[in-house]
Order: sequence, then C-alpha cells, then structure tokens
Amino acid sequence: MSDTSKLIGHQTLFSDLIYLDQIQKFPNKILINGPKGIGKKNFINHFLHYLYSKNYNNNYDLKKKEFNVNNNLSKLISTNTHPNIFKIKKKEDKKIIDIDQIREMIQFTNQTSFNNERRFIIIEDISLLGINSSNALLKSIEEPNNKIYYILINNSEFKILETIKSRCLEFKLNLINSEVIEIVNYYFNCDIYSDINSDFRNNYNSPSFLISLVNFLESNDLSIKECKIEDLLTHVIKNKSYTSNEFIKENLNLLIELFFYKNINNSKKISFKIKKYFYLKLSFVKKYNLDFESFFLEFNDKLLSE
Repeated sequence: MSDTSKLIGHQTLFSDLIYLDQIQKFPNKILINGPKGIGKKNFINHFLHYLYSKNYNNNYDLKKKEFNVNNNLSKLISTNTHPNIFKIKKKEDKKIIDIDQIREMIQFTNQTSFNNERRFIIIEDISLLGINSSNALLKSIEEPNNKIYYILINNSEFKILETIKSRCLEFKLNLINSEVIEIVNYYFNCDIYSDINSDFRNNYNSPSFLISLVNFLESNDLSIKECKIEDLLTHVIKNKSYTSNEFIKENLNLLIELFFYKNINNSKKISFKIKKYFYLKLSFVKKYNLDFESFFLEFNDKLLSE
C-alpha cells in the first residue's frame, strides 16, 4: 500500500464542492448517495483534508488530488480525534445507529469550535438510523448553526427517510469501469486487476469488493487468477467462512448472484426456478437469524457437487 491516498474518480463533484467553498456558498447539509464500495468515505476524507490542510504543515495536493496518510491531519481524521470533525457509524455490536450516538453528536455541536473554524459531522450509512435517532437528527439539522456542516452518506440500494433527504442537497456518486480498475491497481501498487479471475471482473463489482476479495484469496492461499466463483463458494462452505469472515458475511448475496449470473441456463440443474428457491431461502435465513449451515449444505449438494 502507498503512503498517499489518491482520489480516483468523482473529479467533477470534488471540483464543484471546492468551488462552492471558495465562493462561500458551501451547503451545510449534504447527502452523498452512491453504490456500496465506490469510495464515498474516501471522497469525503479528501475534501476534509483539503479544507483543514492549511492549518497543518502538509498541504493537500490539489493538482494530484492526494494527501499523505501519515501526516498529523490524516491521523486525526482517521481516528476521529480531530476537534472539529465528528464521525458517526453503526457500532459493531449494534444493528442500528442508536439515539445515544446522536446525543453525543448534539453535545459536540454545542461545544465551542476549535480555532473558531467550521465543524463537520459525518454520518455513515444513514439508512441504519433508528426511529428515535432519526427524529433527533432531524431536529438538530432543522436548527441551523452557521458553523456546523452535515455530510450524510448513504448506499443507494437502501432507502432513507424522506424528511431527512428533503432537507439535504443530494449528490450522486458513481464510477466507470476504467476508474474501478485504476483504484484496485493503485491500492496494490501493481497491475493486479487483470489477474483476478473473470468470474469476478464485471461492470458492477465495486473496487472495495475486489480489493477485499484479493485480500481474502491471498490470506487463504487461493489463486487470484485460478479461483472461480464455484471454488470460492466451495472454500467458504468447507471452512464456514460465512460465520467468521466479515467480507464473506457482508457479500453473501453478491457471491451467490455471481454464481447464478455465470451458471444459469448453462447447466441442466441450474435454472431461474432454482435461483428463486435459493434466494427466498437465503432471505428467510437472514430475516429470522437462522443457522446458515443447512442453507449452504443444501446449496453445495445441489449446485456445487458433481
């Protein structure tokens, strides 16, 4: 990995936000919407580095759109210890962003700004706000403070409350395939994208998914080039990675979708009917928090075993 973070893609919006800041028209409530894993948080981190870098020795390289990840500002932002930045995301042991987190945010807004600068509140995955936390956030953003700015992040596959969405200026992010390739290769500092098995290379998989996939394959001694979707699922089932590995748990639906995308109608035993059956069963298992083992044993017996 490089010592620098480079913004790849999203160039037009980045320039637009900088322009709004320069003419002092920057909106105090922003919604960043886009598919999961395309770099929404990285985009915001770059903008925060641009805004605050003038107070630190390491300036943001606006021409190259990059910053050093080892400088003091970067460490403060990444550890959520910058005095003028407050980040909220779902806690690992919770299913939603709860009211206590919003209360902490409100306390932050009532504090005095460090160096009399603007303060930014960043909320990740706002679709995970609970009812009480949503209402508390709504009340907070409806009471404007000219020193407080809200940036809300949402994965576009999830809906958010219209009452919150309507009070924000929405910006939509996306990537073209050449940018996905560039991001993956930049992360590993080599041309690794072309080595990834073609089962996983398409116009829909995000750079975050592909980076995590490569890391998973390498850590499990699986070939990046030779490992097909069937091989990966067989390994996952055999080692019960669906219970222990975060990447696998988060992407079960996508992995199964990739399997059916490749195999449907190309095999006598795989059809749309079979696909629907396993999709419904997986949804049922997730909805009622049931044991995944029986699902994957059946999946393996009916679809993966020769």
